[in-house]
Amino acid sequence: MAAARERAAEHRRRFDLRFEAYFATLPERLDTPPLSRFTPRCLELLRDLSLRGGKRLRVALLYEAARLVTTDPVPGLAEAALSIELLQTHGLVHDDIIDDAPVRRGGPSTYYAYRREFPAADRTALGLAVLAGDLAAFLSMRVLLEADVPAELRQAMLEVQLNAGAETVTGQIVDLERDFRPLPDEEFLHTVCEYKSTRYSVLAPLRLGLLAAGEDVAAHDARLRRYATLVGIGGQLRDDYLDLFGDEDATGKSTGADLRAGRRSYAVSALLAAADEAQRAVVESALGDPHLPADRVEQLRELARLLGVDAKLRSDMRRCAEAARAEAEGWRPHWRAEAVAFFAGLPLANLLPGG
Repeated sequence: MAAARERAAEHRRRFDLRFEAYFATLPERLDTPPLSRFTPRCLELLRDLSLRGGKRLRVALLYEAARLVTTDPVPGLAEAALSIELLQTHGLVHDDIIDDAPVRRGGPSTYYAYRREFPAADRTALGLAVLAGDLAAFLSMRVLLEADVPAELRQAMLEVQLNAGAETVTGQIVDLERDFRPLPDEEFLHTVCEYKSTRYSVLAPLRLGLLAAGEDVAAHDARLRRYATLVGIGGQLRDDYLDLFGDEDATGKSTGADLRAGRRSYAVSALLAAADEAQRAVVESALGDPHLPADRVEQLRELARLLGVDAKLRSDMRRCAEAARAEAEGWRPHWRAEAVAFFAGLPLANLLPGG
């Protein structure tokens, strides 16, 4: 587990330098209207959000997927990493619009940065935030075209990212649909997780890394999907747990966001399922109140602890991590042992302290 953490941290350090260099040269390489003031500000906000934190787990998955096949330098990985994280930036910008979230990664969300700059022009602020997210998505695809790899490989990598982007948008749609169900079952929650997060955050990096290294991805698709599904669910459980039980200073996001948004996340759904009729009424009365005060969030947090929701979520995270580890261990006949060990150790390394 410690080795997986160290390797992931090293990938993050190297990538952050490359990401900073990308944004430093982007204004010169992107054909934008020379008289525009709004366009440079848009690029500045995208740069700020992109470089402000983030675990870069997708980048680690990408590079370690290539290491499953070879330790030699692999052309195209740098561009694939930039593409993955630019698509993530797109998702964060649009997520924060949908959720009306003021904070992201310890700083203002792109949407709220624009709202502060245009306090008397709400439609302009909204429009600029939407367009900033759109620009990040297009840049994500554009950067792959710059990869110095054979055209066939470039096309295959673009196909992976385009599919991942489209599937993520459908996941956002289903995510909103989920909250119109009184109590979504586990299968529906897993489906939301798969489309909204897993396919672009875990499966796409695995596919891109293996593709760049020359592997036949289709021959391994089933095992990649099983691993990605388990890691994705575990990661979403962790995020939902932290939204209800986390420390704002540590996460960089306000706690209780799912309650205020009326989002029936894994944590909120578990709370509703465990509550009796009277307790459920208390929870339902708070759901969807954008001005829910901190003391009410604390009241619901204590109720969730009383009902064992925190313990259930931690148990579910542990179960997913153990299953993902076992899945990765089954890769040993197919790929390099050192890289397999990374994928086997990563799910347990990402458990919450004490989990």
